[in-house]
Amino acid sequence: MNKQPLINFIQSNIQNIKVSDEAVLTISEMFEEREYAKNDFLLKAGKGSGYFFLAEGFMRAFTFDSEGNEVTTYFYTKNRVVFEAASFFMHQPSTESIQAVTPCKGYYTTFEKVNTLFHTVPEFREFGRLMLVREFVAYKQQTLAMINKSAEERYADLMDTNKEIFQYAQLKHIASFLGMTDTSLSRIRKEINKK
Repeated sequence: MNKQPLINFIQSNIQNIKVSDEAVLTISEMFEEREYAKNDFLLKAGKGSGYFFLAEGFMRAFTFDSEGNEVTTYFYTKNRVVFEAASFFMHQPSTESIQAVTPCKGYYTTFEKVNTLFHTVPEFREFGRLMLVREFVAYKQQTLAMINKSAEERYADLMDTNKEIFQYAQLKHIASFLGMTDTSLSRIRKEINKK
């Protein structure tokens, strides 16, 4: 596996800036290729987060509620940056785990290397800023949807924006991500399929 998918992803997410050959080389050197088998962990709760570009595969983040129930907090499809922000930037143990749902391939780096790239490669700094904004907006929209949208609306939104989740994720994980029980999700799916 070469690093071209990583470079293509960075280039496609930096508008109006051509990534120089020198920058490409510098960025490439800071990432290592990694593969994860189905059910392998990119991150386990209690550990520190790295920074991973998911080139192939599907991952999910999860934690446990106060009663010990597993709750899916996020899904990651290919061509996404995967990391737990609080752990990564604040250097604290993660409260979430991130697990491969399918076999995954991508490129991994550390906080120290990302920090070096931020300070030495302007193109990567712009890329990093964009990734942070994108992830912050996604989390904010998810949080607001749990407050101001019905279960049916949350399900419909997920179908519209990320149908791929239904191809790979277990229904119980989708249900917990949407803030509902498995039974509620099954009922909503049946009602929508009748329409």
